[in-house]
Amino acid sequence: MGDFLRFRDDAPHEEPAVTLDAFLGQSNATAVRLESDEDARKLIPQLGQLALIEVSFPKFRDGRGYSAGRILREAGYEGELRAAGDVLVDQIPLMRRCGFDSFAPEASVDPDALARALGRYDDVYQKAADGRSPVWALRHG
Repeated sequence: MGDFLRFRDDAPHEEPAVTLDAFLGQSNATAVRLESDEDARKLIPQLGQLALIEVSFPKFRDGRGYSAGRILREAGYEGELRAAGDVLVDQIPLMRRCGFDSFAPEASVDPDALARALGRYDDVYQKAADGRSPVWALRHG
């Protein structure tokens, strides 16, 4: 695995993530891994006990994880939300808008390229889980 990127101030969660099926079948896990074809809404009743939800991105062109991140954040999840797998540097700003705050990419990430990607756009055009106001709302109150 490449670099581990984290945009949180709390300590990293040490417990390994269990599968969704294993999590739903037990009551004491605090970390779960959600595969791209699994429904994030199944976790909503137990969000309060989870410190880490790791969402799998098996291929960079598989965008289902973006939806999972936004569903979880909009449902009130406040723990660490990690994108893991085929995560590209230019996807990280968009993933952050969907609520992801840590990343475990398969390939190393160039810190300068990441800084450029994160600073590329000052304004956004739609609402998302990050709470930023869209440019149209800023213009029209």
